[in-house]
Amino acid sequence: MGLKVMDHTAHHASAGHDHAAHDGHAGRAEHHGGHAGASWSTAAKATLHCLTGCAIGEIAGMAIGTALLWGNVPTMVLAIGLAFLFGYSLTLFAVVRAGLDFKSAIKVALAADTVSIVVMELVDNAIIALTPGAMDAHLDEALFWGALLGGFAVAFLVTTPLNKWMIGRGKGHTVVHAYH
Repeated sequence: MGLKVMDHTAHHASAGHDHAAHDGHAGRAEHHGGHAGASWSTAAKATLHCLTGCAIGEIAGMAIGTALLWGNVPTMVLAIGLAFLFGYSLTLFAVVRAGLDFKSAIKVALAADTVSIVVMELVDNAIIALTPGAMDAHLDEALFWGALLGGFAVAFLVTTPLNKWMIGRGKGHTVVHAYH
């Protein structure tokens, strides 16, 4: 800890350092070891990013499982697995494209998305499981799509405040912003 404080102090004592303009963080609490609160817009964008990957994976998994006449449990396992895969992949591809090596990109994707995806999947799948008849609905039925899309909407509303809280503390999607 002493070294970190000493480095930080030495950094600010260096000649020609414009403290107010440093990295565009003028006046923000995070510059001094804390983290400023995240905006609702930032949290909503982070949540929408995760929701997009989850939706692609979950819809694909539900469609595949339903088309193959699998039971509810294997279909949900496939859908949840694909939701995580696609959710992580969107972040993974973005940070690799920004120049990060693959191993480091995996670490960033896991740090950025895990909590958000877990909460989204818990909420979304709980909505589907608790909607009467939704687990047995087929791809061509409004109940299937209504429960799935309704679950996504509720998951978005539950996960956005969580992402706002995490980003405000330097967690979750904050780790991705260094690569944008």
